[in-house]
Amino acid sequence: MANRSSAPEKRPGFFSQIKSLFRFTREVYPWLPWAQIALLIAGALIGVIVGYLIPPLQIWSIVLWGISGLMLGLLGSMFLMTRLSTSAMYQKIDGMPGATGHVLSTSLGRSWQASETPVGINPKTQDAVYRTIGRGGVVVVGEGARGRLTRLVNDERSKATRVAHGVPVTVLYVGHGDDDVAIGDLAKTIKKLPKAIDKATMAAVIKRVDSVSQSISSLPIPKGIDPTKVRAQRPR
Repeated sequence: MANRSSAPEKRPGFFSQIKSLFRFTREVYPWLPWAQIALLIAGALIGVIVGYLIPPLQIWSIVLWGISGLMLGLLGSMFLMTRLSTSAMYQKIDGMPGATGHVLSTSLGRSWQASETPVGINPKTQDAVYRTIGRGGVVVVGEGARGRLTRLVNDERSKATRVAHGVPVTVLYVGHGDDDVAIGDLAKTIKKLPKAIDKATMAAVIKRVDSVSQSISSLPIPKGIDPTKVRAQRPR
């Protein structure tokens, strides 16, 4: 008989994930339940009104339109929770060491390659530098105080320029100061960079840069709920 301890860990179901996502978002936005209830009521009322106005006037038609409006309100409440959960995640990890790596590794999509592990770090201050490579070139992101990041950022930018000649290298700093990028706007800012290289060049640059990279100790990555990972399970 197979050992039960060797069985794969059971993943939480769809409704369990929704429940966790709701609790996570409500911690930052306590008014979320009331907004969702309002959307449900509004959707049902709109459905009833539509059913009343469309001839011929029949009870079953009003009921069906009311149910349709209620489902529309449910979709609206789910959409609201998903959008707010993203904002809540950014608020919770803002200022935490490793937040930049978490965003780069989960929010850029397939067009960019990044790791949650920094490519440069000051062990004493936890100031860190991250790197991502995509169609927009090489992006170096500093996390921490600018004054202490100068050497780390310059080293990484010089490395990228040396091994990827002709490829644009963009430097960003995460923070709330002048010319800084807020953690919630980091992925959006990177995605807006104009395309400068094709996929073949991108793959070559990744290979070259990785060949000269050195392994370093990683920072603790904040564990937030990623709304994009909440998916319904497919029926068997």
